[in-house]
Amino acid sequence: MNKLVAILALGVCFSNVYAKGPKKNKAEEEGFVFTTVKENPITSIKDQNQSSTCWSFSTLGFLEAELLRAGKGEFDLSEMFVVHKTMEDRAVNYVRYHGDASFSPGGSFEDIVVCYEKYGMVPQEAMPGIMYGDSLPNHNELDAVASGYMNAIAKGGLKKLSPVWKNGIKSIYDTYLGECPKEFTYKGKTYTPRTFADEVLGLNMDDYVSLTSYSHHPFYTQFNIEVQDNWRNALSYNLPIDELMSVMENAINTGYTFAWGADVSEQGFTRDGVAVCPDAEKGAELTGSDMARWLGMSQADKRKELTSKPLPEITVTQEMRQEAFDNWETTDDHGMVIYGIAKDQNGKEYFMVKNSWGTEGKYKGIWYASKAFAAYKTMNILVNKHAIPADIAKKLGL
Repeated sequence: MNKLVAILALGVCFSNVYAKGPKKNKAEEEGFVFTTVKENPITSIKDQNQSSTCWSFSTLGFLEAELLRAGKGEFDLSEMFVVHKTMEDRAVNYVRYHGDASFSPGGSFEDIVVCYEKYGMVPQEAMPGIMYGDSLPNHNELDAVASGYMNAIAKGGLKKLSPVWKNGIKSIYDTYLGECPKEFTYKGKTYTPRTFADEVLGLNMDDYVSLTSYSHHPFYTQFNIEVQDNWRNALSYNLPIDELMSVMENAINTGYTFAWGADVSEQGFTRDGVAVCPDAEKGAELTGSDMARWLGMSQADKRKELTSKPLPEITVTQEMRQEAFDNWETTDDHGMVIYGIAKDQNGKEYFMVKNSWGTEGKYKGIWYASKAFAAYKTMNILVNKHAIPADIAKKLGL
């Protein structure tokens, strides 16, 4: 079912208090007016363009922010080094399961953690990853070629595999992304990916944990979130949603950022830089439209009305989150970085989100996600464990 239809028909997403009088004030007519409350340093906005690599862009953006927070300076790390190494690993996993596993260009935060620990890291200048055409990633052909090759190997009815099949998939990624450098020069000194990660970056991957909130597993335990791109079966700590939100807020307020995995296919996640959950069941009342006009509006016009200015949102419950995950309304769509908190003209707070869709748009690549949206549509976060409030960390054994 079209998600907008479901939202408008069932009133599924969208709470806060909004005083509506008969006359519109200037702020209402302007739409959303945001004021920054707390903003932590991040690196520049990137553009993943036509590639399903938000998982690499978002996690590296988070690690780059961690390096800034630690006083190590500004870095631009290579997303395509991570993609190359991860997809080679994923190909091996796909073959191990004879094709009964996921082989797709999506990924998870854990892929970057594993890449850092297993292979190291390189700066963007050492592996830009663009081998043809535009200066932005376009992986349509790469994904088709890699998928075709892997299906031929894993599902081609072969009785015995040759010892060189791995060379084939590596060559495909070498061709489209460039070879992963064994050595490179950075600021006049020669490094390997391993020595660059250890000597220059100096991050400890044990500091980073994934947190989620779903009730089909016990709280305060770990489980692997059941989505296709979690092919490594990475574990996440499970918290009640109010405590997960407390972690997110505490992280920002104490100077940390975090990688944010969320469902952005919801109609409340607009291309105008806002992500909200208006109470669509009250559509005509919320927008000041008479009922006859509201019922006659197209779905697109209703969506525009509901997301063009601050409106009351639904009150998100644990049960709502779980139902949306169980019935596929919440899916593993997109990775971003949350780095700040802002408020609108009515005083309602939003998370400030660094996206990887370039700097086009009203807020130049930044999104403002209401706390209702975050509570409803967060899949998981990757955060420094030192950003977790002490009482919650104790419950998790951290």
